[in-house]
Amino acid sequence: MFATRRHFLRSSVGPGLGLAGAIALPAAAADALPPVRPLTRGPRFHWFSYYDKLEFDPTGRYVLGMEVSFEHRLPTATDPVRVGMVDTADNDRWIDLGESYAWCWQQGCMLQWLPGSDREVVWNDRDGNWFVCRVLDTRTGVSRSIPYPIYALSPNGHTAIGCNFSRLWDVRPGYGYPGLTDPDSDNPTPADSGVYSVDLRTGEQRLLVSVAQVLKLGEPFPDWGQAKHYFIHLLFSPDGKRFIALHRWRTPQKHAGTRMLTANADGSELRLIDANGLTSHFIWRDERYILAWSDQPSHGKRFYLFDDRGEHAPEPVGPDVMLADGHCTYLPGNTWILNDSYPDRQRNQHPFLYEVATARCVPLGHFHSPPEYTGEWRVDTHPRFSPDGKKVVIDSPHGGNGRQMYLIDIAGIVG
Repeated sequence: MFATRRHFLRSSVGPGLGLAGAIALPAAAADALPPVRPLTRGPRFHWFSYYDKLEFDPTGRYVLGMEVSFEHRLPTATDPVRVGMVDTADNDRWIDLGESYAWCWQQGCMLQWLPGSDREVVWNDRDGNWFVCRVLDTRTGVSRSIPYPIYALSPNGHTAIGCNFSRLWDVRPGYGYPGLTDPDSDNPTPADSGVYSVDLRTGEQRLLVSVAQVLKLGEPFPDWGQAKHYFIHLLFSPDGKRFIALHRWRTPQKHAGTRMLTANADGSELRLIDANGLTSHFIWRDERYILAWSDQPSHGKRFYLFDDRGEHAPEPVGPDVMLADGHCTYLPGNTWILNDSYPDRQRNQHPFLYEVATARCVPLGHFHSPPEYTGEWRVDTHPRFSPDGKKVVIDSPHGGNGRQMYLIDIAGIVG
């Protein structure tokens, strides 16, 4: 695979272990920006969280979200989050669906629509001394439980993959869940913990790739012996045949590193795709190619297109305009990339569209994030698109009502 490595890439800069900075995107006049409207309002706070989940139902009418009564601190095991959906065809009415005691600020409770369904949603919860997944029929109110928490869903909606959320709480509380102790908390490289699969019909679970296993893949880093290793950021390929997992490690001195791996859905054919030590946000472009923020010899820290088969070297994408890490997805058709930025020096965040054929960036707005939104309870915009690719929803605290969800109409841009 891609064996080139540079040890100096290990870094903890930026909230996503990438480079937090500005993009080459001039501020646009207000009348040149697409229409924006709030989907949620105070006094309670609302957000959806991560950018690679299905927030819209297949019709584009219902938009999932979460609701809490506090901000600016980590959740405790006794803090619930309400889950619900906004009816965009009925004055953006909030429809309450349930609650969860397994959530975090950056990725919520993994709330998302079940792929292929216009009625079932899933989210993680805690049931006594165990994390579980709830599956709810939004029309009938009937729910069922899966005895393991999930991270990402296969495109056919039959299988999920997950990882150790208690371990994540230990190393990065913005991404893990409080309330349960990691049984391998004192083991930096457990053989019985890693990425697992869950059958959403039977509840059967199976370990696919262990932490100990991936340390045997590729050349070790000098600080591995001092570090705690874990998995984060899992995602199935569009055809469901393979998945991505980031292997990360964190030393007692908080130094961190990342490698990007892929494997077949059953855990076989494990491949080391990016071994440099810094991989941040990514998305599958198609069944073979992966767009990811990395550090490569050709252009340094940029977005690159990686070949999952390893037959082509990483190719930079938007190297002259997408200069900073962001939460990237392809709109339907792969002609546009939806992306964003972390707060700039004025603490403004800039979701934008990048047109692949022309290499032009189109701003979607400039949203201020007050300084109290920092660290693990920051509010990244995490842009998510509707099934038809003509609407985008972001999370933002710019409106003065705390974190809320906002809908951006991009039909005039993408046609």
